[in-house]
Amino acid sequence: MTNARLLPLRMKVSVLLLLVSSFAIRHSSLAADVQSFLKTYCIECHGAEKQKGDRRLDQLSLPVSKVDTLIELQDIIDQLNLGEMPPKKAKQPDAREVRDLVASLTQLVADGHAKLSSTGGQTVLRRLNRREYINTVSDLFALNMTMFDPTTKFPRDQIVQHMDNVGDALKTSGYLLAQYLDAADQVVEKAFRVTERPREQTWRFAGHFMQQPELRAHEEIFQFRYLCLYENANSSQPEGAYGPLLDFAQGVPVDGWYEIKVKAEAKHRDTPYDAQIFGMDFATPFRLAVVPGNAKIGALHLQQPIEPQLGEVVVKDNVPEWHVFKVWLDAGYSPRFTFPNGMISVRNAYAQIYNRYRSSFPARTGRGGIVANRISVIKDGQLPHIRIHEVQIRGPLVGQWPPASQQAILGDRPFTPERTREILENFATRAYRRPARADEVDRLLAVTESRVRQGHPPFEALKDGLKAALCSPAFLYLAEPEAINPTNRALSAHALASRLSYFLWSTTPDAELTRLAQTGALSKPDVLVAQTRRLLASPRSEAFVTGFLDSWLNLRSLGDMAPDRGEFRNYYAQNLQPAMKRETQLFTRHLIDKNESIVQFLDSDYTFANRPLARLYGMADAVSGAEGHEFHRIKFTTPQRGGLLGQGSVLTVSANGVETSPVTRGVWLLENILGTPPAPLPDNVPPIDPDVRGATSMRDILTKHRNNPACFECHRKIDPLGFALESFDPIGASRSRYEKGAPIDTSGELPGGQTFKDVAGLKKILVERKDQFGRMLTERLLGYACGRRIEPLDRLEVNRIVKELAGRGYGFRDLIEIVAVSTVFQSK
Repeated sequence: MTNARLLPLRMKVSVLLLLVSSFAIRHSSLAADVQSFLKTYCIECHGAEKQKGDRRLDQLSLPVSKVDTLIELQDIIDQLNLGEMPPKKAKQPDAREVRDLVASLTQLVADGHAKLSSTGGQTVLRRLNRREYINTVSDLFALNMTMFDPTTKFPRDQIVQHMDNVGDALKTSGYLLAQYLDAADQVVEKAFRVTERPREQTWRFAGHFMQQPELRAHEEIFQFRYLCLYENANSSQPEGAYGPLLDFAQGVPVDGWYEIKVKAEAKHRDTPYDAQIFGMDFATPFRLAVVPGNAKIGALHLQQPIEPQLGEVVVKDNVPEWHVFKVWLDAGYSPRFTFPNGMISVRNAYAQIYNRYRSSFPARTGRGGIVANRISVIKDGQLPHIRIHEVQIRGPLVGQWPPASQQAILGDRPFTPERTREILENFATRAYRRPARADEVDRLLAVTESRVRQGHPPFEALKDGLKAALCSPAFLYLAEPEAINPTNRALSAHALASRLSYFLWSTTPDAELTRLAQTGALSKPDVLVAQTRRLLASPRSEAFVTGFLDSWLNLRSLGDMAPDRGEFRNYYAQNLQPAMKRETQLFTRHLIDKNESIVQFLDSDYTFANRPLARLYGMADAVSGAEGHEFHRIKFTTPQRGGLLGQGSVLTVSANGVETSPVTRGVWLLENILGTPPAPLPDNVPPIDPDVRGATSMRDILTKHRNNPACFECHRKIDPLGFALESFDPIGASRSRYEKGAPIDTSGELPGGQTFKDVAGLKKILVERKDQFGRMLTERLLGYACGRRIEPLDRLEVNRIVKELAGRGYGFRDLIEIVAVSTVFQSK
């Protein structure tokens, strides 16, 4: 493809040769340093004559070209860390020699890892990952996937550098192939399950609201007249966290839209009891939400694996009112009601309320305990809760027939056997993301003909043909082996449309992208930029925001190391985890929509928060109670909080749920902000902790750690960055002292000599390094977009992108557009 902005081919080749040459010179110098040290201090015991410990170092081949060499080098680093080699009676290197050797070994290990995992700057044949598969079949069949996941038995996608779409890591096993068959069967059968227009039905529920066994006291207290919600869904022992309709446990009869009317009121938001008992913010109105539940999956009063929130309303205090939801429900699912801003544990509340406010309750006879406390508090107390009086369900509400899922395959005409080839060809063209070849359609048609010969009806045979298409490599892989031409690295027009669509929407190209690919217009830079803007402007680009942040900042791991429930009760009581993730997504969305500078990732004076998150940040008044559940742009009054480094998602995902570690957070910063991760260890080599006895604080421990010459090289880069973030606890709340009262020192000095007093000072230094940050972000975007690691051979194009980005003011949307028209993005 011609592009006036690209360097002439000869210049590119010259620069690449120069780059390769410089790498070779560097590796030669590092290898010489290592071999000189080994010859002086190690070969006597580990050479041709002696091999103590069955280890021979005189034949060590450098630079690294084998995994065995990586392990050997890492073992040398570990022995230096332990101070066990050279042995005490042998000739000893001084501290500087050890430090220099560790630096050289670390670089050789890092370069070796890169070389051994290299794909030569090309995207390896890449299959759809799990989330892409779900999105793609949803679009192909116009299926609502809210409660339907055909991939539950798929093995977990392998993660590389936090990315779940790296081609050479997405293996295809025999087990996965079997699951593809099962998933295809589920998808096609679901699309054609209903063959006749379903009739609309109505169900009414009132006066018999049984709940879970623990709440059988409702019969004694108010004869099951009400469905009561007490807790939010984060309760560790749910009791009134879910309000199921047990008389409707069978669920709705068919997939579709249903109208749900609920008569409900909020009770005792003005409770006289201590708010700390509940962990609630009584300045915010109570909210009622609807989630689906399936009795075949598990108990309806407990959490289930698939329970997206389908709708939410604010409930008025002490006045029963009707609320109407229009929700999608799959067959077998029933609506359940939840209390998103309810208390965290009603079981704990019973005893606390009764014991602290005993005089306000009627005297009782008999034994006490949780059952007696429960009855007293619910019956005679002022326990905050939502009370549901009546529920009505109507549906399915059929807006069109045949349903969209069948029209997506059959078109606007009914099926006849004579249409089989036409239907299969149209579907294969959409599923394969390019015009289906005649021989491919022939193979699908052969499947249907074979089934008909076996006695199956023609329509059932057609469904088997569709299933076969969903198991074809042309569907499962984004680039097919026969499409790869080693003499031409440019993507085909249809492959380019797929890459752009999966980059920004995580799904198959739509009709407009497909049309532009078919005409060849998509490869024109101005058209490609226009399509990039169109895709980014669509709500479907939320898939990019979510997927890229999960890959760049590792936000998919948020919650994997859950904060301690006792120490960080507020994290669960206020449902902070989804709020934290949403803050980062909204912040990123804003930068895209307004084309704001990527520098705002490093430092800004605003964010987007709901009231619980604003309270965590010490700014509860920034969001009013009446709008507390909504996210608002809020302005910070101190410089410590702005940018990613002050966001709860980043600060929580870089902690372990119990305590913070400057090392963990420092490594996170090196990887995800500066793009200079420390050298990884081989999987079978454990980390080594030097002797740190006698240290009195975290800073003291790490200072003692760095005094070991073998540890110095990495920790001088890691520790100062982590110290700056020690002013935030494991869920991102500000603090000035550790739990036991020791003051926190957030100052540090970077390897280049720049110093800072706190995180605000560190952010100023990072802003000065915006080109380094821009290079890291460019590499992450390119890697995510292309589904591969970005390698040294890509550096020329990366540098060009960063230079163009700087000239355009560092806008984030500009960066995405520049990436989309880059040669790396448009190459195999």
